[in-house]
Amino acid sequence: MVDFSTILMLIIFTLSIAFMLWRPKGINETIPVTIGAAMIVVLGFVSIQDLKNILSIVSGPSLTILSAIMMSIVLESIGFFKWIAQNIIIKSNNSGIRLYVYINLLCFFMTMLFNNDGSILITTPIIIHIIRFLSLKPHQYTPYLISGALIATASSAPIAVSNISNLIALKIVGLDLNGYVKIMFIPSMIGIFTMSLLLYFLFRKSIPKQLGLISIHDKPSNIFTHPLDPSADTDIDHHLFKICIAVVVITRGAFFALSPFGIPLELIGLIGAFVLIAIRWFKRRMGIKDVVMNSPWHILLFAFSMYVLVYGLKNLGLNTLIITTFKEIVEQGAFNATIIMGILTTVLSNIFNNLPAVMIGTLAITEMGLNPALLQVAYLANVIGSDIGSLLTPIGTLATLIWMFILKKHNIRMTWGKYICITILIIPVALTVSLLSLYLWVLLVLL
Repeated sequence: MVDFSTILMLIIFTLSIAFMLWRPKGINETIPVTIGAAMIVVLGFVSIQDLKNILSIVSGPSLTILSAIMMSIVLESIGFFKWIAQNIIIKSNNSGIRLYVYINLLCFFMTMLFNNDGSILITTPIIIHIIRFLSLKPHQYTPYLISGALIATASSAPIAVSNISNLIALKIVGLDLNGYVKIMFIPSMIGIFTMSLLLYFLFRKSIPKQLGLISIHDKPSNIFTHPLDPSADTDIDHHLFKICIAVVVITRGAFFALSPFGIPLELIGLIGAFVLIAIRWFKRRMGIKDVVMNSPWHILLFAFSMYVLVYGLKNLGLNTLIITTFKEIVEQGAFNATIIMGILTTVLSNIFNNLPAVMIGTLAITEMGLNPALLQVAYLANVIGSDIGSLLTPIGTLATLIWMFILKKHNIRMTWGKYICITILIIPVALTVSLLSLYLWVLLVLL
């Protein structure tokens, strides 16, 4: 029988998530989540010891993601994104299909270099500027915009450092970064490629064969300015540009090279960000004001508060319910663990949002008493469900909601109905292919 405490906890959790997604009057998503977390701490659903455990879990991943966003702010200030936009059009060579491929690659690499939310913030305005520069018709917008959003979000799956929920869960199951990539990179890449291919075939009639471009110099160059700084028209210092990109790539590489020696990911990321800031100051005498002002410092409180909410559900028996329902099936082998946990997290993500969903799923599997290999399989299926399966509805990820907000801001109409009519044809297939690829790959490298 469900007692009053459980009902109260569920009400607080549901309202917190609802207001986080709704964001009435544009309030920051951290505010409702923090209020909800404070309420359940006051009510005693989460103890002080729980808070200490949560802080130790979420602080590192949050700082790692924050360092990536700081890097993106520095790159923006030296003209990186303006250069990308211009070169995508030039390299497309008047071909709409090439433009589709390049935009997909842009979104993929932006997520790999930074993170999924940051990638959406960077790439969506670039894509909007490109399609408007090319004077595409409204029905021709959709292939580029929606494929960019889906690829940018799904691309957080191959390497854990591109998504805060992946990093948090990684720490819980005790899987290191290199171990994650060894098992996860190939299956998730197969899923992402499948998604891109399906989107192309779905939209092939809407993608223009020829773009009708005469010369990029026929339009003012500041059309490519990133909206984070609408008035900027920064000249590109190619020497500085190459140095800064090298720092970003080295920092990403250092995650994999140095983490096996016990060096914290957040330390590597923050050092990389500070080196980038120092180089910019030395070359341009630009201080850190823009980095301080534009960095989402609230991400630390957001991740902590979200985890407090999930811990409250755990303490009141949600984990017990999941374990009781699914443990016997999951224990039967890697195939069952892959399919069950992937689908479970997909469903939870599209109801609540993928951040609490992957946390709930990960906490549950750690208490199922699975052997280490099966635990890792279940966790990785959990990640695929939260990174790819969550794309079925706009509510599934914050990145998708950010994307829809940016489109609205630029007067581009994208309804939930239109979004779901597209994703219902793409995501179930991509999810199934990803999960089956994970299972087959695990048979080769893990079991």
